Amino acid sequence: MLMAVLWLGLILAGQAATLGLILAGPVVRYQHFVSPDRPLESLPLAPLSILVVEAVAVAVGLAFARREVASMIRGAGRPLGLLAAVAVVVLTAAAPSRDPQDFVADVILAAGTQLVHLAAVVLFALALPGSALDSVRHLAARALGAPGPDGSPEPGGVDRFAVTAAAWAMLVAVLLSAFAYQRHPHVPDEFGYLLHARYFASGQLAMPLPAVPDAFRIDLMTYEATRWFSPVPPGWPMMLALGVILGVPWLVNPVLAGLNVLLLYVVVREFYSKRTARLTVLLFCVSPWQQFLAMSFMTHTWSLTCALAAAAAVGRLRRAPRAQYALLGGAAIGVVSLIRPLEGVITASLLGLWSLGARGKQWRFLPSALLTLSTVAVGLIQLPYNKYLTGSARVFPIMAYFDKLYGEGFNSMGFGANRGFGWAQDPFPGHGWRDVIVNTSLNGSAVNVELMGWATGSVVLLAMFVFTARLKTRDWQMLLGIAVVTTAHHFYWFSGGPDFGARYWYLIIVPCLALTARGLEHLEALADGGRVGAVGGGRGSAVLAGAAALSLGAMLLFVPWRAADRYYGYRGARPGVASLALANDFGKSIVLVRTRRGLEYASAFVYGDLDARGTGPLYAWDRSPEVREAVLKTYEDRPVWFVDGPSATNDGYRVLAGPLTREQAGRVPGMWDSR
Repeated sequence: MLMAVLWLGLILAGQAATLGLILAGPVVRYQHFVSPDRPLESLPLAPLSILVVEAVAVAVGLAFARREVASMIRGAGRPLGLLAAVAVVVLTAAAPSRDPQDFVADVILAAGTQLVHLAAVVLFALALPGSALDSVRHLAARALGAPGPDGSPEPGGVDRFAVTAAAWAMLVAVLLSAFAYQRHPHVPDEFGYLLHARYFASGQLAMPLPAVPDAFRIDLMTYEATRWFSPVPPGWPMMLALGVILGVPWLVNPVLAGLNVLLLYVVVREFYSKRTARLTVLLFCVSPWQQFLAMSFMTHTWSLTCALAAAAAVGRLRRAPRAQYALLGGAAIGVVSLIRPLEGVITASLLGLWSLGARGKQWRFLPSALLTLSTVAVGLIQLPYNKYLTGSARVFPIMAYFDKLYGEGFNSMGFGANRGFGWAQDPFPGHGWRDVIVNTSLNGSAVNVELMGWATGSVVLLAMFVFTARLKTRDWQMLLGIAVVTTAHHFYWFSGGPDFGARYWYLIIVPCLALTARGLEHLEALADGGRVGAVGGGRGSAVLAGAAALSLGAMLLFVPWRAADRYYGYRGARPGVASLALANDFGKSIVLVRTRRGLEYASAFVYGDLDARGTGPLYAWDRSPEVREAVLKTYEDRPVWFVDGPSATNDGYRVLAGPLTREQAGRVPGMWDSR
């Protein structure tokens, strides 16, 4: 047992060392390893030393266990399949770089460390004594249940296991949202969502234009002659508005994360056994990809909720073709289209195809027809909303926004020279096959990192299962889901950027985790006497122990590292203005925020009154002498406060002066004076 403990310690130390060599940080960039051509004195020698020790220990360990390891490889079968699985792990090991040489170096270092960690996990599993394996087997039997003879579907509802897992997922998301994300938006999209939700909660579809529009400029907002509004689809802000009404918008996604666990459990049981469903749920609960999106104000957790609800309804529809299941499933798909329209099309296509397995009593296509009608009925809500905001039911506000900002067609689906906005994360001008390759590589590497946060890479079990096992129809259905989601996004010019992993691909988390669970069970079966020879005979529990060790590393190391390194203060967005307002009793005042960064201004604005007739503070952007003079003249009946943003204080928000009269406020220097 001592040797197993030593291997576990080395795995954790190796993952910590690997994270110490990665450059990510709270800025908009993909993670990369430190450049190996840096001067020796600037290299992080301690992490490198730990990795060298791990590599040497692994080499020695493999030499002693070469017969067992060789037997495992032979027992897995399909040598070409194993090579293909290794190729997938290597190709997704690192994100592309502008410099091909940097990319090659990144891949070599990332893939090399992942394979060393994988070997260490194998040696840990081999070192576990029989008594430890008996304990793991007993615990797994109690928590997961006994493996079924063929893993056939076991449809059913939630149970105590699922409820406990849901509570865990919600608790983790709450803690991350409170302490890492500080209950505050950080991505520009999130400020728009929260503002959108606030005026929805007040019963408005658009807000009256402020008297000085330039003092209230927020990204992703449409400004017209008499009104301003968020151009994003209304599905997520409508849900987020419930949190606004209750005073806890930051809790909406964590609660939805718990609901997603329950729905996931029900959906996976439509395809696989209860044990496989429980494994999938456990993987979902410890997935950093899921946890970090659940702590945020982004749309994806709610979109997944509706997609899972629709899948659960269609699953019931296939077994009991009743109108209520078709109507509920279609309504949920329709809501997905109101949240993320492309995901609505994807969900409708996949679940519509799956619903054809239902058999109506009089007409075999009736269930699918009802599903489609319900989807369309809910999705049509978008048309009058479009009409109200753009003047045309066929013109989406978000498309009108980008057409006006960048030019017509630049944000459209499809290929062409005029696609894209010239952002740093856009690999090439326009959108063509090169962009598809790079975007796929960017998102693939993000999935490999964020899906599980494992030191070995997250897709290792998934790839091994897909390329070496005999897949059943339900496995191919999962692969179809992955293929449809990823292929649909090939027609869009942007990959989604580095925010929250491969967020545009988030719907694939369900099939990815289900196939990972299947990979675990496949290895268990081999180790328990399938074709592993000498390694067999009841060592399947060692596979679960290895997966548990990897997940322990993710929870103890990867998640805290990612939370602190990236998401705490991400993009320089910080809370604090609301606390200043309470401590200084801003009341019905005008607060001029001194900053050159729009995100810092947005971080203050979202906490102020949206209506100039309200009794709370209005936060205006002190961006130029002309804007300040117009604000002071327009709101001359209000006392004036000045608040410096983090870029001015090199810390948090700080009161510079106040309360002041209009004349006193005019003498306060502006940040434009120091340019």
